[in-house]
Parts: sequence; structure tokens; C-alpha cells
Amino acid sequence: MASLERVNSDTHATVRLRPANAGRAPFVRVVLSEFAAASVACPLLLSKRLDTGAFYVGALLGFKPGECLIDSPDGKPAFSPLESAREGFFAVEDDIALDSAHDRFASAGGESLFDGEGRPTAALKAAQSALGRLMAGEEATEAFIAKLLSYRLVEPIDVSLTFDDGEKLRLEGLYTVSLDALGELDDAAVRDLFRAGHMQCAYAMITSLQHIALMARRRNERLASTL
Repeated sequence: MASLERVNSDTHATVRLRPANAGRAPFVRVVLSEFAAASVACPLLLSKRLDTGAFYVGALLGFKPGECLIDSPDGKPAFSPLESAREGFFAVEDDIALDSAHDRFASAGGESLFDGEGRPTAALKAAQSALGRLMAGEEATEAFIAKLLSYRLVEPIDVSLTFDDGEKLRLEGLYTVSLDALGELDDAAVRDLFRAGHMQCAYAMITSLQHIALMARRRNERLASTL
């Protein structure tokens, strides 16, 4: 990526960081360490990377780009993905880099990356932490997905929705964990999944599907409030 620049206090002293836009993409990659927090707030599903066709796990935050349907009573998102927090930042060898062309970075508004003495601000530290946690969780998440595939537990899911204003939406390219296939596993496979901590994650994905209906209801409520 030509616009990647290693972050340093000299080059980026005046760069300001706008808040992460959690609703920009309705489906955001997550790692295993996020499952506990994500599964109580939104659906966790599998999809395939466009470039490689490999599976990854993501959190469904809305049904359309720019839409967030997982608000808590205080109006804030009930779950904040690490992927959103690190938006615009990338790892380059042992350094953190930013995409200078990303619209999250500006010369005005938002928060500074460095304070007056050239030290990283809380905003930059948060992005660094999120990026580090994502990288640290990649191997365990890929092992979980590989185990699901080895036991043939992944199945496509059809999400077709009709809203009160007549709009129909169909989300394609999504997969979930098959509850039926889980129930048919032999004892050795169950022990294998349980001891690796994968059984809990598989059930977290299955139970999180209940949020799809809740999100659809919330969207209808918003539609009604605009009439």
C-alpha cells in the first residue's frame, strides 16, 4: 500500500485521529478473544475473504453500510470491535504504520496522535493495543475455524428480511456453525473441541444468531420513528 507510513512523532505531530466509525462496514472481522463480548451484542458469522476464499469470523453490526443496529440503552454500540479501533493502522514488521489516505486521519478535528512532548496519546495507544490484540488472536482464531471445517460443522445461512416499509434485504455469503452437526459428533470429537475451548466458541456463535431478529426489530422501530 503506497500510502502506508510508519508512525513517528516528527512526521505525524500534527495528524489528528477521528473516531472509529463502527458502522462503516456492517460485517467486521473479530478474533476469539472478542467472542464473549460480541456474542451477547450481535450475531457472529463466518464469511470468505474475497482475495483468498479463506474463512474468517465477523460480527454483524448492521444490515447496510453505515448502519449500526447494536446500540445499548445509552445509545452507544453494545460492542466495539478491535477491527474498528485499529481502523487505518497496520503492522509493518515491528512498527505500526498508518494509511495516510484513510479518511480517519486529518489535520483538524479528532485527537492528536502525540502530545506536546512527542509521546503517544491515549488515542494512539488504543489503536496500537487493538492492532496488537488482533494480531495476537489470529492464530487461535484460524485454528478454531480449521477445527470447525475438519469436523464439517460449517454450513451456509440464509438471512432474508422484510421490513415494515416494504424493503427486502438478503445477506449472502454468510455461514454459521451447524447445531445438528454438533449434536452428531462422536465423543472423541466433542472432547477435542471442548479441551481446545472451541466448543464454547461454537455455541457462542450459534446462540448469537438470535440477535438477527432483534436487530431487524430495532430497524423497524427506527423506521417507525421517522414516519
